[in-house]
Amino acid sequence: MILRLGTAAILLGFAGFQMSLAGELSLSAAMDTIQKEDVKRHVDILADDSFEGREAGSRGGRAAGNYLQGLFSKYGLKPAGDGGSFFQLFHGGSRNILGILPGEQGADSGDVIVVGAHYDHVGYGNRSNSFGPFGYVHNGADDNASGTAALLEVVQALTEMKATPKRSILFVLWDGEEKGLLGSKYWVEHPTVAWDRIRLYLNLDMVGRLRPQGVEVYGTRTLPGVRQVISRANMASDLKLDFRWEMTDNSDHYTFYSRSIPTLMYHTGLHGEYHRPQDDAHLINHDGIQAVARLTAETVWAAANRDVFPSFRTRSRLESESDRKRFEVARAVNRSRLGIRWNSGQQQPGAGLLIASATSDSPASRGGVQSGDRLVEFAGIPFTSVENFLAQVQAAPENVVLKVERDGEQEPLSLEVKLNLNPAPVGISWTNDPAEPGAIMLTNVTNGSVARLAGLRPLDRVYEVNGKAIESSGHFKDLVTQYQDPTTLLVDREGHILQIELPLDTIRPLLEPTDDVEAVQP
Repeated sequence: MILRLGTAAILLGFAGFQMSLAGELSLSAAMDTIQKEDVKRHVDILADDSFEGREAGSRGGRAAGNYLQGLFSKYGLKPAGDGGSFFQLFHGGSRNILGILPGEQGADSGDVIVVGAHYDHVGYGNRSNSFGPFGYVHNGADDNASGTAALLEVVQALTEMKATPKRSILFVLWDGEEKGLLGSKYWVEHPTVAWDRIRLYLNLDMVGRLRPQGVEVYGTRTLPGVRQVISRANMASDLKLDFRWEMTDNSDHYTFYSRSIPTLMYHTGLHGEYHRPQDDAHLINHDGIQAVARLTAETVWAAANRDVFPSFRTRSRLESESDRKRFEVARAVNRSRLGIRWNSGQQQPGAGLLIASATSDSPASRGGVQSGDRLVEFAGIPFTSVENFLAQVQAAPENVVLKVERDGEQEPLSLEVKLNLNPAPVGISWTNDPAEPGAIMLTNVTNGSVARLAGLRPLDRVYEVNGKAIESSGHFKDLVTQYQDPTTLLVDREGHILQIELPLDTIRPLLEPTDDVEAVQP
């Protein structure tokens, strides 16, 4: 990312690669070929001192390029550089490396998905490209041997598949990125495949330091619906994904973004060794690269095989992280319908709910509820637990009957109570995002509701209800208020795909399919 020569044994060891045979693997089996041991081998070689920091145009950079070209050939990619080679030369001695996996219409026709990573680094470092100290080999293990290794694993996996992708997939290793995105800029001015065939660019830059905060994902605002594609592709890797809205010119993705090509980038974040000699192989999280590479392969395969490819979303140019923070806000809604308090430490199992007090001028106090009453039935449903009772309060109609046991009374008293607010059987509010068709985002999950009991949270995205894809906000409302048994939601939470079943049996006696129970935030 912007801000000693190899031994003969290393180079000659890769000169005699055999061409791969046609693949025979399923998608899941191909994903299993992406292994951390292979990742480690690639990173260790590329980040070795013998490549002298892989500066563009240097002898170490050329040695690294020869190694990588050999792997493209070994894995069976078709050359996609100049003159039937894997290389595209530019600015003297710099070289992009390009190979294509042909789609159903062949390498020379049809749409193309481009996957790229830069393989150059900053050599020995200087004041313009390093935070120092200068004059030492900057191996760039994370920047960007990590992204290069991930791309190589994706190439190997997809070339070993039996199926042919609908669209061709062009794999590119850029040179000169550290000198100002030179390789990618040169290629878009001198493309080796027709420019109008390109539908998506996915960039891998610095993916070797996976930490608990997860993977930063850039560019989902450029292609409507692609967040859902990525989250579904993440089901096996199950990485935490941070979907960022800003787009900056700090890597090769920006070259494509600036030309209105839908663009994605995976990145695991900056660190103290960035553009310093200390960015070495022993600090790399190989398991993390394996997971990111599998996510990339799944994403690319899904993109290459989708039926319809949307065009670039121009509105994304006006969106930023500050817009994201304003949009992704949990909107608290106060839904106190009854107005009672209790002390959890004073409750006895199987003895109802001991009420400590009724709030002044609340429905409970107006209905005659007193301190010391023991609630044994609400709206015709026996009290079983606080959690179930809270959900029942949110779901109940306006007029209900409470049965309470009271000291001095031989029989439970029936108290008629008129609850505040309209019923909310599920207890959610939501909104739409024009960049995410086929989804809604929860803005509120009411405390005590069925939704909260199920584990739903504000900012969750919902993609399906009982296996039916969401077509619009109104369609989601129609699906969720059918109150089917079961009602299961397919949810995206920070890139994790979850299946969450609403515990509607808790409130089943109170449900009426015609109730207007959900608040929709426009």
